[in-house]
Amino acid sequence: MYANPGRLGLLGAPTYPMLRDPTQTTLLQVMDEHGLPFELNKSENTLVAKDINSRVIFRPADEVERLRGTNLAWFGLDELTYTHEAAWLRLEGRLRDPLATELCGFAVWTPKGYDWVYRKFVMNGGSQDYGLVFAKPHENHYLLEKVPDFYDRLKGSYDETFYQQEVLGLYINSRGNLVYRSFTREQNVKDLQPVARVPLLWTLDFNVDPMSSLVVQITNGEVHVLDEIVLRHATTQQACEEFLRRFPQYDGTVVVYGDASGHREQTTGASDYEIVKDYLARETRLNVRYRLAKSNPAVRDRVVLTNSKLCSASGEVGLFVDPKCKELIQDFEEVCFREDSGAQIDKDQDRLRTHLSDALGYLLWQECAPKKPSGERGKPLLC
Repeated sequence: MYANPGRLGLLGAPTYPMLRDPTQTTLLQVMDEHGLPFELNKSENTLVAKDINSRVIFRPADEVERLRGTNLAWFGLDELTYTHEAAWLRLEGRLRDPLATELCGFAVWTPKGYDWVYRKFVMNGGSQDYGLVFAKPHENHYLLEKVPDFYDRLKGSYDETFYQQEVLGLYINSRGNLVYRSFTREQNVKDLQPVARVPLLWTLDFNVDPMSSLVVQITNGEVHVLDEIVLRHATTQQACEEFLRRFPQYDGTVVVYGDASGHREQTTGASDYEIVKDYLARETRLNVRYRLAKSNPAVRDRVVLTNSKLCSASGEVGLFVDPKCKELIQDFEEVCFREDSGAQIDKDQDRLRTHLSDALGYLLWQECAPKKPSGERGKPLLC
């Protein structure tokens, strides 16, 4: 407000009570304590800083549509994780006062899972367009001077997950139905490079949007996810083109895996796997083999197997992901079971989720699943 004398700013929160009680009340208290003269218009829900003639409007986030055409010098939002992304985007669009001294938009929040706020401001280091400050709870010296055991009291009242999120400000998936519980970035994400002459494993999950696949190697019993190919509104042939663009002359065998639905005939008369075989045979001299199951494993079985490779009960980590596989990492951190079903993965929450973790599960089931003896001589039957 004082950096932009004579200009208009906005303070918002998800709802009017949340705006009125913590945000607006605190602003008035701070101005009183510092002897800053102001005039509050309750009917219009605005404040004027009388010594600099700056005006502040107070708005719940669900009313930002009313601000079309308004030029703001600055805005601030409280409890951003309870606000729709559209509200933030609308306010960014209003941040355009040509007479502003310092155009600025800011927000504060407590983490609430891997939501849009996490993806926009935190994931992968955030964006260069924004600055991000992580405030640790014990940095709040003002509070601790008055209530020294404040955080200890909360630890006794909250469960561990809630305490980590609400008090420590950590990003965790607080939903109890997380699918890939064994994954952590600390133990499963590291820089990886292809190993020469070790087979390159390409596993696909067939969707038009997104067309998803992973490039993997298994080295000394460890599964290394080297790269991901995620194409929006793409065809199977375009997935093949992108694979060859990234790995044009691999000196070793390429093995193809994937979703059993790829055997189904498309409207063109050919199946996804027939398209892959035809394209790779026509466009490359790579040594390509195929390990294609006739049916997919049960969801529960491949999830259990994937979790055991991420980290077994004995603490052995057997699956590593290169940090550039951002969508797969999001799958591991965000994919959940449906609330009403402990065994059915929720595929409706985010249409970008589940495809890469599914593709990996199909490969792992082919390569790493325990072989059960069957048939006359107790040998495993091949798909």
